[in-house]
Amino acid sequence: MESKVVVSNFINGEFVSTDNYIDSFDPSTGEVWAKIPDSGEKEVNEAVNAAKAAFPKWANTPVLERSKLMLKIADLIEARQSEFAELESRDQGKPVWLSKSVDIPRLMHNFRSFATAVLHHVNRSSVMEPVNAVNYTVNDPVGVAGLVSPWNLPLYLLSFKVAPAIACGNTVVAKPSEMTSVTAWKLCEIFKEAGVPPGVINIVFGVGPRAGEALVKHPDVPLVSFTGGTVTAKRIREVCAPHCKKFSLELGGKNPAVIFDDADFEKCLSTTIRSSFVNQGEICLCTSRIYVQRAMYPKFVEKFVSETKKLTVGNPKNEKTFMGALISKEHLAKVKGYVDIAEKEGATIACGKEELNLEDSIKNGYYMRPTVITDVKDDSRLMKEEIFGPVTCIVPFDTEEEVIRRANDVEYGLAATLWTQDASRLHRVSRCLQVGTVWANCWLVRDLNMPFGGMKNSGMGSEGNFDSMEFFTNQKTICVKL
Repeated sequence: MESKVVVSNFINGEFVSTDNYIDSFDPSTGEVWAKIPDSGEKEVNEAVNAAKAAFPKWANTPVLERSKLMLKIADLIEARQSEFAELESRDQGKPVWLSKSVDIPRLMHNFRSFATAVLHHVNRSSVMEPVNAVNYTVNDPVGVAGLVSPWNLPLYLLSFKVAPAIACGNTVVAKPSEMTSVTAWKLCEIFKEAGVPPGVINIVFGVGPRAGEALVKHPDVPLVSFTGGTVTAKRIREVCAPHCKKFSLELGGKNPAVIFDDADFEKCLSTTIRSSFVNQGEICLCTSRIYVQRAMYPKFVEKFVSETKKLTVGNPKNEKTFMGALISKEHLAKVKGYVDIAEKEGATIACGKEELNLEDSIKNGYYMRPTVITDVKDDSRLMKEEIFGPVTCIVPFDTEEEVIRRANDVEYGLAATLWTQDASRLHRVSRCLQVGTVWANCWLVRDLNMPFGGMKNSGMGSEGNFDSMEFFTNQKTICVKL
């Protein structure tokens, strides 16, 4: 029998064991493959104390030295790309090829991007001529950053928080999801090898109600960055408010695709299939509501369903696999529950109910076919709630005004895709969609120089950014009388 991986907390530059552990399941097989520390207030206090002690020196470390260290981290990751891709696939259930082509390259890119961007983090100034004074801003690190990252993009999103935090001179205590902790634990080996000073980056593993709660409410953690669900975010708001903490919240979405009948059909089709089902639909930016103008609707549904049926679901190690396993048994049941709701409501399950033929080694894994549902009413839970799985609904629309109203009629506002070759309509509709990001004739094209945020219950950040150098600094104005 294969021995289980035993994960340790990373505190003050050392791997620290604990007395209590929880099981971590391999989504592809349904078997326990790792033991994760069940950390609580004690471990979090140790990590925060280490980060607090390391902060003054790290904050005063020349920015060029911080940048060089981050670039070294990226280089060391690059040398172990395959190892990290295979670990993340097993940790989260996604295909290995997806980790290799997206997650691990983005992990390296995040460190490199913020390592170089911080060198050009400029200040603002203003001259007050009547009183002969100059005002200018400076960007100071805030302190210990409490970073809580999710399971769906374990390294991608963890590094999206850690990299700008340390680039700006903050120290870090991070808590990854208990369901995908092995990859973060391995990343600590890179931090140690790169020579990150003790206490600058600390990672504590455990569940949200114990480790997460202790971290976000800690009085010595002045800023919190969280990516996850709205219920948890409500609790974070409650515990952060008494301390006036800075916090950013990315809370998911119910993202629409708006497809006009003049869209580039083939490009739109292939991209929308990807935006609906890549990573098993477990990306906060995935498309789950597809609005197609009525003239194109029959053709689009027919072709979309036909191409979706061709997607391979199975062993994440297989290069031909498009979709791997969902994160957990419980999450699989939740996602399938929405398909049951659709059937009860009289909607049409265009595809996805077919049986899966899985090899014996993965027959107990958490797999599901990509599912397309039509004839869904706008007030259905399928059109209102975040499913976070491989389920998407396709509905027709007639007019521009109508689709804008329907696309905006949800409590979320994270992202949208818009497909049209009419330049005027592209800009007009984009302005009307109540989301933080609109991708026009594309999807998931991210520029870290541009704001990334959300509206409504998709969260809040600093200056429109969930995780950016603006969030990880305190900006103040200094007035100098000349």
